[in-house]
Amino acid sequence: MPLTATCHCGATKIELPHPPEHAMECNCTFCGKTGAVWGYYAPGELRVVSDVEKRTYAPSGVNQHHFCGTCGMQTWGSAPDWGSIYNTDGTPKPGVDPGTLPTAQILGINLRLLDDLDLSTLQIEKVDGRNNW
Repeated sequence: MPLTATCHCGATKIELPHPPEHAMECNCTFCGKTGAVWGYYAPGELRVVSDVEKRTYAPSGVNQHHFCGTCGMQTWGSAPDWGSIYNTDGTPKPGVDPGTLPTAQILGINLRLLDDLDLSTLQIEKVDGRNNW
Protein backbone atom coordinates (compact mmCIF):
# COMPACT_ATOMS: atom_id res chain seq x y z
CA MET A 1 0.00 0.00 0.00
CA PRO A 2 1.70 3.25 -1.12
CA LEU A 3 1.96 6.12 1.36
CA THR A 4 2.49 9.83 0.74
CA ALA A 5 4.67 12.04 2.90
CA THR A 6 3.90 15.76 2.78
CA CYS A 7 5.59 18.74 4.36
CA HIS A 8 3.56 21.20 6.44
CA CYS A 9 2.56 23.46 3.52
CA GLY A 10 2.04 20.58 1.06
CA ALA A 11 4.60 21.83 -1.50
CA THR A 12 6.75 18.71 -1.03
CA LYS A 13 5.16 15.32 -1.63
CA ILE A 14 7.03 12.01 -1.60
CA GLU A 15 5.47 8.62 -2.39
CA LEU A 16 6.64 5.55 -0.47
CA PRO A 17 5.91 2.07 -1.88
CA HIS A 18 5.13 0.57 1.56
CA PRO A 19 5.47 1.32 5.27
CA PRO A 20 9.09 1.27 6.45
CA GLU A 21 10.57 -2.03 7.54
CA HIS A 22 13.10 -0.26 9.76
CA ALA A 23 12.77 3.00 11.71
CA MET A 24 15.33 4.86 13.77
CA GLU A 25 15.46 7.87 16.02
CA CYS A 26 18.92 9.39 16.42
CA ASN A 27 20.03 11.82 19.12
CA CYS A 28 23.05 13.26 17.25
CA THR A 29 23.40 17.03 17.34
CA PHE A 30 21.46 17.35 14.07
CA CYS A 31 18.70 14.73 14.36
CA GLY A 32 18.12 15.47 18.04
CA LYS A 33 17.28 19.07 17.22
CA THR A 34 15.03 18.29 14.24
CA GLY A 35 13.08 15.49 15.97
CA ALA A 36 12.86 13.33 12.86
CA VAL A 37 12.06 9.63 13.03
CA TRP A 38 13.67 8.00 10.00
CA GLY A 39 12.30 5.23 7.81
CA TYR A 40 14.77 3.73 5.35
CA TYR A 41 14.44 2.78 1.70
CA ALA A 42 16.75 1.71 -1.11
CA PRO A 43 17.55 4.22 -3.86
CA GLY A 44 14.77 4.18 -6.45
CA GLU A 45 12.04 3.18 -3.98
CA LEU A 46 10.93 6.73 -3.14
CA ARG A 47 9.27 8.96 -5.71
CA VAL A 48 9.43 12.71 -5.22
CA VAL A 49 6.12 13.92 -6.62
CA SER A 50 6.76 17.62 -5.93
CA ASP A 51 9.65 19.41 -4.28
CA VAL A 52 9.37 23.17 -4.74
CA GLU A 53 12.54 25.18 -4.09
CA LYS A 54 14.24 22.29 -2.30
CA ARG A 55 16.99 23.18 0.18
CA THR A 56 19.81 20.79 1.09
CA TYR A 57 22.15 20.76 4.09
CA ALA A 58 25.15 18.43 4.43
CA PRO A 59 26.74 18.90 7.86
CA SER A 60 29.16 15.99 7.40
CA GLY A 61 29.62 16.40 3.67
CA VAL A 62 28.19 12.95 2.91
CA ASN A 63 24.76 12.94 4.59
CA GLN A 64 22.40 15.11 2.51
CA HIS A 65 19.37 16.48 4.41
CA HIS A 66 16.57 17.88 2.23
CA PHE A 67 14.02 20.50 3.29
CA CYS A 68 10.97 22.12 1.78
CA GLY A 69 11.99 25.53 0.44
CA THR A 70 8.61 26.99 1.42
CA CYS A 71 7.84 25.81 4.97
CA GLY A 72 11.28 24.52 5.96
CA MET A 73 10.21 21.02 7.06
CA GLN A 74 12.94 18.37 6.97
CA THR A 75 11.62 15.90 4.42
CA TRP A 76 14.17 13.25 3.46
CA GLY A 77 17.85 12.49 3.24
CA SER A 78 20.38 10.50 1.29
CA ALA A 79 23.51 9.05 2.81
CA PRO A 80 25.97 6.20 2.66
CA ASP A 81 24.32 3.10 4.12
CA TRP A 82 26.22 3.24 7.41
CA GLY A 83 24.25 0.28 8.76
CA SER A 84 25.65 -1.95 6.02
CA ILE A 85 29.13 -1.89 7.57
CA TYR A 86 28.72 -0.39 11.08
CA ASN A 87 26.74 -1.46 14.15
CA THR A 88 24.36 1.07 15.71
CA ASP A 89 26.92 1.73 18.46
CA GLY A 90 29.37 2.98 15.80
CA THR A 91 31.69 -0.02 15.88
CA PRO A 92 32.63 -1.63 12.55
CA LYS A 93 31.07 -4.95 11.65
CA PRO A 94 33.45 -7.94 11.40
CA GLY A 95 35.92 -7.58 8.55
CA VAL A 96 35.44 -3.80 8.22
CA ASP A 97 38.29 -1.41 8.97
CA PRO A 98 37.40 1.60 11.16
CA GLY A 99 36.91 4.73 9.07
CA THR A 100 35.71 2.87 5.99
CA LEU A 101 33.07 4.74 4.00
CA PRO A 102 30.17 2.57 2.76
CA THR A 103 29.74 2.31 -1.00
CA ALA A 104 26.00 1.54 -0.80
CA GLN A 105 23.53 4.41 -0.47
CA ILE A 106 20.29 4.60 1.51
CA LEU A 107 17.40 7.06 1.59
CA GLY A 108 15.73 8.16 4.82
CA ILE A 109 12.26 9.67 4.96
CA ASN A 110 11.06 11.74 7.91
CA LEU A 111 8.22 9.51 9.09
CA ARG A 112 6.59 12.40 10.94
CA LEU A 113 5.43 13.64 7.51
CA LEU A 114 3.14 10.64 7.02
CA ASP A 115 -0.34 11.59 8.24
CA ASP A 116 -1.64 8.04 7.76
CA LEU A 117 1.13 6.27 9.70
CA ASP A 118 0.75 5.69 13.43
CA LEU A 119 4.33 5.80 14.75
CA SER A 120 3.25 3.92 17.88
CA THR A 121 2.73 0.82 15.72
CA LEU A 122 6.40 0.78 14.66
CA GLN A 123 9.41 -0.55 16.48
CA ILE A 124 11.69 2.49 16.50
CA GLU A 125 15.35 1.81 17.23
CA LYS A 126 16.98 4.50 19.39
CA VAL A 127 20.49 5.32 18.17
CA ASP A 128 23.03 7.19 20.29
CA GLY A 129 24.56 9.17 17.46
CA ARG A 130 25.65 11.93 19.82
CA ASN A 131 28.18 9.64 21.49
CA ASN A 132 28.85 6.98 18.86
CA TRP A 133 29.53 8.91 15.68
